[in-house]
Amino acid sequence: MATLEATAIPGLRFRPQYPTSNTPCARLARPSGRKIRRLSLKCSLVGQQQQVEEEEQVSKTAAFTEEENALINALIGIQGRGRSATSPKLQEVERAVQKLENLKGVADPTGSSLIEGRWQLMFTTRPGTASPIQRTFVGVDSFSVFQEVYLRTDDPRVSNIVKFSDLIGELKVEAVASIKDGKRILFQFDRAAFSFKFLPFKVPYPVPFRLLGDEAKGWLDTTYLSQSGNIRISRGNKGTTFVLQKETEPRQRLLSTISNGRDVREAVDEFLTLNQSNGKGELELVEGEWLMIWSTQEETESWIENAAKGLMGKQIVRPNGDIKFLVDILFGFKFSMTGKYTKSGFNTYDVTMDDAAIVAGPYGIPAEMETKFTLELLYTDERIRISRGYGKILFVHVRVDAALQK
Repeated sequence: MATLEATAIPGLRFRPQYPTSNTPCARLARPSGRKIRRLSLKCSLVGQQQQVEEEEQVSKTAAFTEEENALINALIGIQGRGRSATSPKLQEVERAVQKLENLKGVADPTGSSLIEGRWQLMFTTRPGTASPIQRTFVGVDSFSVFQEVYLRTDDPRVSNIVKFSDLIGELKVEAVASIKDGKRILFQFDRAAFSFKFLPFKVPYPVPFRLLGDEAKGWLDTTYLSQSGNIRISRGNKGTTFVLQKETEPRQRLLSTISNGRDVREAVDEFLTLNQSNGKGELELVEGEWLMIWSTQEETESWIENAAKGLMGKQIVRPNGDIKFLVDILFGFKFSMTGKYTKSGFNTYDVTMDDAAIVAGPYGIPAEMETKFTLELLYTDERIRISRGYGKILFVHVRVDAALQK
C-alpha cells in the first residue's frame, strides 16, 4: 500500500411521473368570476415549474458528452473493474480515455470545486499488480469502491473506500493531501480502519504507515475532469490509469446491481420502466455474441439442461436467422446448440434449437435435444439486452464480441 495508486480504491433515482388527473390543478374546483383566470395561471406556472425541474433532473443525470459516452460504452460489460477484460476491450477503453485526455476538460482540475466529493471507481489498469488492498478488493464486483477528495478544508485529504455492503460496512484508507499544481495531488497515507455495522467501534487496519516512509507517499494526476463534474480520469505515480464517476448512467447502475447480487429484479424492472417511457419503438434482435449475466431462474443441477435453456454461456446471433448457444465446459470441451429464429410479432421472435453436441476442436458428439420458445425483446442496444426467453425467464445479456472493439 505504498501509494494512492497502489491502493486506488478510489470513485437515478427515477422521478415518478404523476398522471395529469392527479395534479393540483385537476383537483381544484372551478370558482366563478376573475378567480378562474388567476387560479388557472397559478396551476399553469406550477405545472411549468414541475416540468422544468424534471427536465433539469434528466439533464443532470444524463450530462455526458459524445466522447464521454464512448468511454461509458467501452466500460459496459467489463468485470472486475478491468481485471478480467480482454486485450481488445482494454484497447477500446484506452482509446476512449486518450480521446478525452486530448480534449483537456476542465483546465485546472485541482483548483476546481468539481473535483471535490465522492467518486466511484469504474475501471483501473493493472488492478492485480499493486498493493494487497487493490489486489484483494478492487477486482471484486460485489464490493463498491470509492475515492473521496476534499482539498479545500483545514485538513485536506484523499480517502480510498471499499464498501462491502450496507449490512457489513467498509474499509477506509486515508491520506494527507496537498496540491502541487493544476493537475497533481501529493499525498501520504497516515491512517486506515474498518467500520463494521455490527460493531460500535472501528477496527484499525494493520499497516504501520509511519514506518513505511516514502513507500506511503505518492502522487495522482487528473488528466481529465469533465465540465459537468461527472467523469474523472487520473493516472498514478506507478502508471496506473483510473476512470471514476460521480454520476453513473442507468445501464451502469443496472450492471452494478447485478454484480452486487442484491435487489436485481427490482433494478431490472426500474430500468425497463425508465426506457419504456422513452418510447423507442420496435426493437430488433442485434447480431453478435451475447454473454448471459443474470436470469430470474436459478441454475439446476443439470448443466446440460441449463445450457439448452440459455441459463449459462453465450448466445451467438447471426443476421441470416442462425442462433447458437455456446457453453465452455472444461478442458477445451464445449456444449454447442444451434437453431433458427424468425420474427413473429412486435418485439418477438420464434426460436427453435435442434442441433446439439459436445464439441472439442473439430470433433463432436451429437446430443438429441430440441428446445422451442418465443424470445421477447424488452430492451436492447449495441451493448446490453434484456429479454424473456424459454419458460418466460427474464434474461440480461451483455455483448462481448470483438466487433465492438474495432
